[in-house]
Amino acid sequence: MTMTETGKAASLRAILADAGSAVIALSGGTDSTLLVSFAAGVSGLRLIAVTVRTPYMFSSEVKEAKLFCESVGVEHREIVMDMPITVSSNPPDRCYLCKREVMKAVTETAREGGFAFVFDGTNADDLLDYRPGMKALREMNIRSPLAEAGLTKAEIRELAREAGLKVSDKPSNTCLLTRFPHDTVMTAENLRRAEEAELIVTEMGFAGTRVRIHGELVRIECRSEHFADIIKEEVREKISSALKKLGYKYITIDAEGYRSGSMNKTI
Repeated sequence: MTMTETGKAASLRAILADAGSAVIALSGGTDSTLLVSFAAGVSGLRLIAVTVRTPYMFSSEVKEAKLFCESVGVEHREIVMDMPITVSSNPPDRCYLCKREVMKAVTETAREGGFAFVFDGTNADDLLDYRPGMKALREMNIRSPLAEAGLTKAEIRELAREAGLKVSDKPSNTCLLTRFPHDTVMTAENLRRAEEAELIVTEMGFAGTRVRIHGELVRIECRSEHFADIIKEEVREKISSALKKLGYKYITIDAEGYRSGSMNKTI
């Protein structure tokens, strides 16, 4: 028996079918992509997917979201949003403040189109983790069908693999603001440069790596399975050369490796 035939997958379909109409906030990650994939197969569900492009979102994910919607026949809308003044200094509660602004835009799209609900890709594991943006979802009555169905990240990846989705094994990602220390004034130039630096390292074969920016210094956090390769002399030289061409002065590899939220202050 496949995951798609089990209770949680059936519960997800039932939640979507009962909605009648919905706008799905699509980030381009595994969770929200799977949600759109399931919703696309629910007969009678009036549906659109909305991606909010911010200056601190990876541009590749916007493109991937659009192409995916085209492949499954779901209408996709892109909303371009300037840097909210509330997050321009990268405050400790940036995730909450950003989620409020992004979901305001998505909710307005739903209101104008007469859609009954706004859905996002929060999963059951997220409910057990420190997720400041969850407060904004609750305040704005955003529903999370994956979490409602009890689907964990591992189960979502399994369903995505069964569906043949390219994002099934895509490493979890966060926005570019998380690459900088809190209380750092954000500029479009610095954000794009950080995106380019991380793309360089990723394309060298180190998927899931984080490039943390501390002024002129870059601190590379790689996953444990990549550590032996990234510390090889020829690899280090290649990475250092490429990142210095972007204007960074010091290139370091963090001995502790990748860990989620390493730049977070205690709020």
